Amino acid sequence: MKNVLIIGCAYPPELPHFTRGLAEAGAQVFGVDQQPETHLPSMARRALSGYLQVDNIFDEQATAEAVRRWAPVRFDRVESLWEGTVLTAARVRELFGAKGMTHEQVTRFRDKDKMKQRVSERGIRTPRHQRALAGKECFAAAEQVGYPICLKPVAGAGSADTFRCNSPAELEAALHKAPYIPEFNIEEFIDGEEYTYDTISIDGNVVYETMSWYRPRPLVGRSTEWISPQTVTLRDIHAPHLEGGRALGRDVLKALEHESGFTHMEWYRKSDGEAVFGEIAARPPGAHTVDTMNFVSDIDLFKRWAEAVVFGRWTNDFERLYSCAIIFKRAQGSGYIRHIEGLDRILASFGEHIAAMDLLPIGAHRRDWVKTLLSDGFVFVRHPDLQQTMEMADRVGTDLQLYASY
Repeated sequence: MKNVLIIGCAYPPELPHFTRGLAEAGAQVFGVDQQPETHLPSMARRALSGYLQVDNIFDEQATAEAVRRWAPVRFDRVESLWEGTVLTAARVRELFGAKGMTHEQVTRFRDKDKMKQRVSERGIRTPRHQRALAGKECFAAAEQVGYPICLKPVAGAGSADTFRCNSPAELEAALHKAPYIPEFNIEEFIDGEEYTYDTISIDGNVVYETMSWYRPRPLVGRSTEWISPQTVTLRDIHAPHLEGGRALGRDVLKALEHESGFTHMEWYRKSDGEAVFGEIAARPPGAHTVDTMNFVSDIDLFKRWAEAVVFGRWTNDFERLYSCAIIFKRAQGSGYIRHIEGLDRILASFGEHIAAMDLLPIGAHRRDWVKTLLSDGFVFVRHPDLQQTMEMADRVGTDLQLYASY
């Protein structure tokens, strides 16, 4: 039996499913996280054969040393499925001599500037970019890159603390919104549709690939409260207009020497069809996108990922049956959810095509939409036809409304 240590097994919500997937694949699973074992989600607790609570899971050295002192077995693999802990996992991996990417390799996925340098050195189209400390360096870098620019934390995750700036005044305003970020990547703003290229690999060979489409692109969806952002995982990933992104993605994986496990890449398709690299992470997509991927083919990628990385097994015994969209809902108003409107009409109109939903109940306090894409709930819809999927997703966006007040 393989012994696997997973760094982070409680949050985000996908992590208990990956922990469960490891156990169901036949591994003996040990977990490390920050909360007491009794506070872990029941799914994670049932899957674990041992657990270590640490003070700060993001402290690479302290966590590695704590694991060294505690380790009840020799770990064959050390895994992380969360952006904030991939470097901690690499540090522990090196300590135990476990198979997988080194700290240096993982850093190229975590540091956006080093990532883009490596990719551009291999001749892959990337946005013009400069690294800059917060403050005057950002303004100098923006002038060199040329407005409009995209301001991103060097070690950020997703679209958090990411801003489009059309002028020095807008750059100054953006920096004031993120005073806790010490270092940024200033990059050329690429005008185009934004897609993902997500993969599972075994020893450098892609065994699973899929693509999703952001509607609208995250910079818009995450900055405008009334929008219900969508992630649409596509049934037909071989459509001609996506081929540039698929080729780009495979070239990026080679350039960064990715080995085994999940990757999540974002790329842009310009109006002239050019594919431009955005960024990539050595972990799965968040915000329930693995669920949309499962709904596309009626499979369990949490378990299949585990079989791939731990045992090197993969079988393509499934079909892409649907396109699947997740729609994130934001309540109108502040305070507590008081009323949900339009749900009965949505269910009556296309209930058989709703794969799942999770809306805050009446009486719950609404979430801070700026801090979490999950917002006040979400709905999954799917259909064999992409156009039908999009039309249903748009109806959920307009016809389903949550209202909050004090």
